[in-house]
Amino acid sequence: METLSIITLREKPELIERAAAWFHSKWGVPEQAYFACMQAYLSGESEYGWYLCMDGEKIVAGMGVIENDFHDRKDLAPNVCAVYTEEAYRCRGIAGKLLDYVVEDCRKKGISPLYLVTDHVGFYERYGWEFLCMVQGEPEMTRMYRHP
Repeated sequence: METLSIITLREKPELIERAAAWFHSKWGVPEQAYFACMQAYLSGESEYGWYLCMDGEKIVAGMGVIENDFHDRKDLAPNVCAVYTEEAYRCRGIAGKLLDYVVEDCRKKGISPLYLVTDHVGFYERYGWEFLCMVQGEPEMTRMYRHP
């Protein structure tokens, strides 16, 4: 991680358009939806943040925190979402470092616990996340994790 840096979007708000486009390219959620969530964060309307791992000026990984990540359990909020690491940067511990950073940043703001939905088994447990239950996602059931 020597050439990589983890930042919040508030540290580099000029990246909002690039970040929204990057997340859209990974997940297919409309770019405008990402932009609106990021704008709410940048304006202080929400403390649910957006986090990036940068290699110089290149976004190589990222994730956000939103109220609900497309599931039916509205009581399990907020949710870490859009977790993604570029293939060439995987297996370096970047996602784990980002997850830890997000958990700590939210904890400092009094936001705890955090939840996330995923189909992965075994990955998030390495970083202190606990399987909680199955939830109805879009379109099928998916795993819900909690970080205390």
